[in-house]
Amino acid sequence: MPRVTFHPSGKSGDIPEKKSLLEAAQLLGVDLAHECGGFASCSTCRVVVEDGHENLTGIEFEEEDMMDLAALLPPHRLACQAKVLGDVTVIIPGESR
Repeated sequence: MPRVTFHPSGKSGDIPEKKSLLEAAQLLGVDLAHECGGFASCSTCRVVVEDGHENLTGIEFEEEDMMDLAALLPPHRLACQAKVLGDVTVIIPGESR
């Protein structure tokens, strides 16, 4: 199983493949905002991919549209849309905690 690490908490664990970063955070007990419930309509679950960007699914239309509205560029991702395919380390910015 892929290992996901969240900073600044330092919490990490093995997560089933194809779970979203938001689901990974919930499984590991990491606080991560998600006002829209994980439907790519608010951008509150934004994270910065520190390592393993290639181990996440690609950015699809809904995520790209919301990232454009929120003026976010990679290495930012919406945790509700980025699905884990391999080991990943992300930073949760202050506004997303």
